[in-house]
Amino acid sequence: MTLWLLIALPLLAGAGLLLTGRAADRVAPAAGVGTAVVTLVLAVVAAIARPEVSAPLLARLRVGLAVDGLSAVMVVTVAVVLVAVLVFAAGEFGAAESRARFHGLMLVFATAMLVTVTARDLVVLLMAWEVMGACSYALIGFWWREDHRVSSGAIAFLTTRTADLGLYLAAGAALAGGVAGLSLAGLPAAAGGWRDAVAAGIALAALGKSAQLPFSFWLSRAMDGPSPVSALLHSATMVAAGAYLLIRVEPLLAATGWAAGTVAWIGVLTALVLGAVAVVQRDLKQVLAASTCSQLGFMVLAAGAGGAAAGTGQLVAHAATKSLLFLGAGAWLVALGTKDLQRLRGAARRYPLLGVVFTIGALTLAGVPPLSIWVTKDAVLAAALADSPALYVAGLAAALVSGAYVGRVLVILWQPAEVAERRLSPLLLGPLPVLAAAAALLGIGLLVGAPEVTPGWAELAASGLLAIVGVAGAGLWVRRRALPEAGVLAGWLRLERVAQVALATPAMWLARGLARFDDQVVDGGVRVAAATGAALGKLADVRVEVSIEAVVRGVSRGARALGRQAPRPQTGQLHHYYAQAAVALGVLAVLLIIL
Repeated sequence: MTLWLLIALPLLAGAGLLLTGRAADRVAPAAGVGTAVVTLVLAVVAAIARPEVSAPLLARLRVGLAVDGLSAVMVVTVAVVLVAVLVFAAGEFGAAESRARFHGLMLVFATAMLVTVTARDLVVLLMAWEVMGACSYALIGFWWREDHRVSSGAIAFLTTRTADLGLYLAAGAALAGGVAGLSLAGLPAAAGGWRDAVAAGIALAALGKSAQLPFSFWLSRAMDGPSPVSALLHSATMVAAGAYLLIRVEPLLAATGWAAGTVAWIGVLTALVLGAVAVVQRDLKQVLAASTCSQLGFMVLAAGAGGAAAGTGQLVAHAATKSLLFLGAGAWLVALGTKDLQRLRGAARRYPLLGVVFTIGALTLAGVPPLSIWVTKDAVLAAALADSPALYVAGLAAALVSGAYVGRVLVILWQPAEVAERRLSPLLLGPLPVLAAAAALLGIGLLVGAPEVTPGWAELAASGLLAIVGVAGAGLWVRRRALPEAGVLAGWLRLERVAQVALATPAMWLARGLARFDDQVVDGGVRVAAATGAALGKLADVRVEVSIEAVVRGVSRGARALGRQAPRPQTGQLHHYYAQAAVALGVLAVLLIIL
């Protein structure tokens, strides 16, 4: 019952707010935060009780949800971040905003993620996956009156939908491969080559959802949504769903012999390359977006290298850290009206509380000791070292780059500069210290609570030193140099342009060609057939109908002539009737003789 309530409560509350519309704007923030708090309580209860539920869907197919060790961590993480984000949104959104629509979409979005992490089979997973994608489109394009925001939502939606086709491929292959009930746990047992098809489909869908190469560019466009959307989307939902799914099906990846290695290398390359992209961004939210791709690359690396527990720790630590950083960036946007790093110089000095908690989150993201990602990231690197030394070296390089983009941002924010001040609502600042504490302390908790996952002290020292070097080196570089000009890295490798040229443009050409074929061939054929039918109809009218009409008229004339002649034998003279009878009998006799 707890699990059903955990799913039903935010879903029904969100749907109610959406259906009520602007009439519920005044109560929407309180309703959204209250629902999120109760959802958090239910998530904690579910994490302790570990419930499991199922229901019939089709003949011989039951679908179900379950809370196990991995999903227990995730449901609590999603619920905590949801509370923090909605509290922040209550302070950020003004009366002019469609608050009921916003809070309704956020609750349904979180519900889809809760179903995703508790799904036991591909059927339920697909349902939640679809709802999550639709909600992300609506939330990124929330300010729909601005065309570029709607366009960004469409690009994010279409990019992830393209990758999502892999999940349908996986479901079909699992069905063909004889996986009972399409269970996630049963996927490694799929028959023959179907197992490889399942692994390929799931990897494609997960990499697209988590904005890994070559799909990373959609996450840049997702920054056009409100700051609370970015905080939730980048930390505990949507992009985290792809990494979570790869960690969940890690036995399937390992069973194929090729998928695990492929996924691991895509993850580590994304961590390295998108870290470099983050270093040169001029927009604070773009820095954080690129860093999300990079940090998720470590989780994907963990799934491919067999470090499921390390990847889970990285996912949770990153969720707390990234929600803190995006909400901090949103608070500066409210206070100063800008995301541009050049105009944010000295912002941390003017808002000391915000500056301190943001700095804690940023240093955590860099992996600086003793903060949480220092431990979780090194646990991932230890798993990579056990799998391949080359993966480990690439991961260390990505860790160094993480320190570089964090150091650059922090130096800019703490430089002396005059910036205009605006008082911030306590609702904006309230969740940030809590998230900062979580970001800082989760690593220590992992050291104490899961020693089997914690790497050796030599490895921890090496990665921590690299993070410090990265932060310090970037800080010194920024002090002496101006912000970089736009280039390939600043433009997110121009992957969106590549996708347009390689995929969108040919697709549009094909669509136009098919449209012309439809207009000229299919539609033309229909028109020719119609014209031919009309011509045959006219011919029938002229030839057949005229001939039939002439016959009918001739018969009619003959009948009228006979009718006129019929009274003539009726003279009333008896001998005339005898003569007519004699003639008729004679004719009949002749016919009988002949026949």
